[in-house]
Amino acid sequence: MKSAYISDLKPNQVITTTYLVHVKDVRQKKSGDPYLSLLLGDRTGEIDAKMWDNVADVMETFERDDFVKVKGLLQVFQNRLQLTIHKMSRVSDGDVDFADYFPASERDPEEMFRELRGIVEGIANPHLRALLDAFLEDEPLARKYRIAPAAKHVHHAYLGGLIEHVLSLCSLSRMMGGHYKYIDIDLLLTGVILHDVGKVAELTYDRSFGYSSEGQLVGHIGIGLRLLHEKLARLPEFPPKLAVLVEHMILSHHGEMEFGSPKVPQFAEALLLHHLDNLDSKMECVRALVAKDRVVEGHWTSYNASLDRSILKKAKFLEEECKETTAPAVVVVAESATLPMAAPAPKPPEELPPRPQTNSNFAEKLQEAWRKSS
Repeated sequence: MKSAYISDLKPNQVITTTYLVHVKDVRQKKSGDPYLSLLLGDRTGEIDAKMWDNVADVMETFERDDFVKVKGLLQVFQNRLQLTIHKMSRVSDGDVDFADYFPASERDPEEMFRELRGIVEGIANPHLRALLDAFLEDEPLARKYRIAPAAKHVHHAYLGGLIEHVLSLCSLSRMMGGHYKYIDIDLLLTGVILHDVGKVAELTYDRSFGYSSEGQLVGHIGIGLRLLHEKLARLPEFPPKLAVLVEHMILSHHGEMEFGSPKVPQFAEALLLHHLDNLDSKMECVRALVAKDRVVEGHWTSYNASLDRSILKKAKFLEEECKETTAPAVVVVAESATLPMAAPAPKPPEELPPRPQTNSNFAEKLQEAWRKSS
């Protein structure tokens, strides 16, 4: 098993381990000498890395998507961990376990696929069930469906992310369909299972995640529509108007044209699909951002463009508050501080003045009365 996973790294560690190169840039120092700016990753996250010295010896020996063995020092720079690399060398694919370097669902993909097949078996509409069976029984397509990520970066961006996202939406669909009694659950589930099917061909995920040429040129909505038409062509009994509804759900699931949706949702199941899809993707984005954020100090994540905000690290925030409220109060006084003056001790009561000596009986009695009254 790989050592020094990114999620376990701490400041001021010296590490020797292997990572996958996600980004490689050769830049110039002020002196004109080259240095390397890298983004390295494993299945637990990514880390910025810099190599300042002896760069000419290694910069041509590896490329993006190669595995590299590095030795370096972990430091905090601008409130983020950064690895300063001292030594570096390329590692062949045969010397690493790919599972250590590519993020993947914690669930078994085969188990998730069985769960999805069970959901399809429960669909009462025979036409919609036959359509979904046509997809899931296409083994080359189904194999990709089991392992594809749901996105390159934004949400469920890990192997098995697509099917995990779909299963989450199936659960939400059943809950919301039970609340809104007029929803056709079979149609909604069909839209859920097929809305992102084009991502099996839009994304590449054999090394780092990226876009295929077809994905760049057509996009997953166009690819999904093409796959739908291919399956419908083998189902001559499929009702044409029902086919139009399924087409519309694929076309409109992004919700707004400015978000890449060719059409806006125009019936209840299509609108609900869009909102559930958006909800599930946003919640996963929040979870992943908090779990993998690289900011060291504080209880806020870095800014996230897809969410258009930073997110509170709630557990860390509450933990810090708990420490503040339970810690004993300790007053620390600097040596140079001026201590407050102690309150003066109360003065002892003044002594009575000595009784004057006199030979007058009246004066003597007056003095005695004054003394007693005091």
